[in-house]
Amino acid sequence: MAEQTHVLFVEDDDVIREATQLALERDGFAVTAMPDGLAGLEAFRANQPDIALLDVMVPGLDGVSLCRRIRDESTVPVIMLSARADSIDVVLGLEAGADDYVTKPFDGAVLVARIRAVLRRFGHASGPGSTPSAADERSSADGGVLHFGDLEIDTEGMEVRRGGTPVGLTPTEMRLLLEFSSAPGTVLSRDKLLERVWDYGWGGDTRVVDVHVQRLRTKVGQDRIETVRGFGYKLKA
Repeated sequence: MAEQTHVLFVEDDDVIREATQLALERDGFAVTAMPDGLAGLEAFRANQPDIALLDVMVPGLDGVSLCRRIRDESTVPVIMLSARADSIDVVLGLEAGADDYVTKPFDGAVLVARIRAVLRRFGHASGPGSTPSAADERSSADGGVLHFGDLEIDTEGMEVRRGGTPVGLTPTEMRLLLEFSSAPGTVLSRDKLLERVWDYGWGGDTRVVDVHVQRLRTKVGQDRIETVRGFGYKLKA
């Protein structure tokens, strides 16, 4: 019997918390649900979940601050939940290290689909039956080490170095960099990156891409990834 995926769910609204927990458990997830951020942080440290769902507006320690604390300790995937689609809420959550966000009220099936999409790109689908990306296919042909100026990408060891110094990337940032490195000099649109990196089979919010590109630039070099206005981004060869 396959081991259940463990979800940490932090939500202060009792009705939403209980209904969502039941829905996730019906879909086969093991869920630890907490009503505030401080309890959520304790539960995270005690249980080491596979994924965290964090509401932005929770007492004790708000969701954005909780996301930062989690990201300081782990690369576990994080999805932010917000009752508002306000740009500031979305950007703050993503800048704190969240991998995706869902706006409330949400459909349970949509939430489960987003959770599974995040888990697939975090290695839960990296075993038999998974489809290699273009970067994976390229790595097998050249020994798995790519060089772009002072940037070195080991696509087999999943390590990145800049000027010989290791660079810590989240799994989402790594997948984004791998997509760029699979076609250096080629412009990749935001929609294409959403499809390849975020596994969206539907239209998604391109702010997710923009914020992650900016986070990636701070780590690999601001001038390494170029914005092509009106079209997307490309990695400078």
